[in-house]
Amino acid sequence: MRIELASRGDVAAILDIANWAAAHLASNFALQPEPLDEWLAAYDRTHERYPWLVAREGDRVVGFAKAGPHRARGAYAWTAEMTVYVHPDHHRRGIARALYARLIPTLQAQGYVTLLAGIASPHPPSEKLHEAFGFRRCATFHRMGFKFGRWHDVGYWELQLRDGEPAPIKTVREAMG
Repeated sequence: MRIELASRGDVAAILDIANWAAAHLASNFALQPEPLDEWLAAYDRTHERYPWLVAREGDRVVGFAKAGPHRARGAYAWTAEMTVYVHPDHHRRGIARALYARLIPTLQAQGYVTLLAGIASPHPPSEKLHEAFGFRRCATFHRMGFKFGRWHDVGYWELQLRDGEPAPIKTVREAMG
């Protein structure tokens, strides 16, 4: 398995994994398959400042992790929100862990200060993954999404990467050298 930066050409495979999760899991709040053009636009808008990573076995994308902005206002510039998904045929093989083991140091090298992850509760595998990387639950938002006939809470998890005054954020390529 290889972990590498995603290219624009990988976005369709990434979306296939996300759309499978949306159709089968309460942890993804999409109610309908999301269109490729929206994901391509998000990639184009964010990939230079926020990493998009893929896990490959051979030529096949078997998982992805990406970061994105938490909020648009300027003071949020040093906070990134993260997500990770693995193809259902490849669960419990350490793929999510391998993706985060590359994503988190990249975000730290870029200069991000706080990382966030929203996790539909309860979701023990995701909660354990985040705890293993030092995330701590910092909030619970109740009845945030209605899916599969019931309400779901969302827990927010945070990881503080550094203290002090922040430096300008580097691009993904600058941070990865």
